[in-house]
Amino acid sequence: MEPTLETHPLAERFFRLTPEQVLNAVEVRGQRATGRFLILNSYENRVYQLELEDERMVVGKFYRPGRWSREAILAEHRFLRELEEEEVPVAAPLELEPGRTLGEVEGILYALFPRVGGRAPEEPSDEQLRILGRYLARIHNVGARQAEPDRPRIDPDTYGADNLAWLQAEGALPPEVRELYASTVDVLLQRIRPMFLEVPTHRIHGDCHLNNLLWSQAGATFLDFDDFGTGPAVQDIWLLAAASDQEGHRQRALVCEAYAEMRDFDPAWLRLVEPLRALRYIRYSAWIARRWKDPAFQRTFGHFGTLRYWQQEAQDLREQIARIDNEAP
Repeated sequence: MEPTLETHPLAERFFRLTPEQVLNAVEVRGQRATGRFLILNSYENRVYQLELEDERMVVGKFYRPGRWSREAILAEHRFLRELEEEEVPVAAPLELEPGRTLGEVEGILYALFPRVGGRAPEEPSDEQLRILGRYLARIHNVGARQAEPDRPRIDPDTYGADNLAWLQAEGALPPEVRELYASTVDVLLQRIRPMFLEVPTHRIHGDCHLNNLLWSQAGATFLDFDDFGTGPAVQDIWLLAAASDQEGHRQRALVCEAYAEMRDFDPAWLRLVEPLRALRYIRYSAWIARRWKDPAFQRTFGHFGTLRYWQQEAQDLREQIARIDNEAP
């Protein structure tokens, strides 16, 4: 089970990562940094855009200690290279030296990526959704080639039961709502576990929402495979068209129709959309709780952890259970 960052021996080094350390990390294979850099938005890792003397721009990603092992990060890099070789538009890691994409700064692992231009598509058009659906199918065609034991599975146990167990063990739930929240999660998991049994899984992006895409005149680029793992195809599809209303259903149908041009997709798998949404609620709360000692999380999620917060989470999960029951055949 993933540890909290504050228990990791490299926590202070991660929090106090200096500009000098970041710039030195970029200066490999004879390239020199100008000293100009920009801190990019990322709660999970420390990410910087840096300028090189040859006028190229690169992105340095410094991985949060304790989140992923070296082997798991290299598995992500291998998958990105596979996708790049198949001409899927992704930002694959750059080599720090021949055959090596992962570096280390005082124990903190990092990688460099090419800077990709463009903007996240806030309201994708129908044609953009079709393009994204075909790209997702190509990503999954590559993902289905082989298993990846060094990355997590996305299922009711890993996203649901394991996170609930951690919240209970760490005392993250207020006493007044502890039993209510736990029993609600238990009911949810009992409902949805059978729904996952017959659905195939393979390597997927894992967190394929619109903010992990950039769109430019050249087209789309898929970014941030930090949650890459093994799961059902619909996990990536519903995050591209996440709304639970009629428009969300229509957009998902467009994505699936285009996806099916490149890879088989059984419409029955869409029954996992609301279960996966509910599991994301649980995982999101546990994600914040695990990182609560990170000052950035306390500044951003000031409402987290209150009795009202957990009461609302329990209510949202009950509503998801009702939605799942209403959609059951």
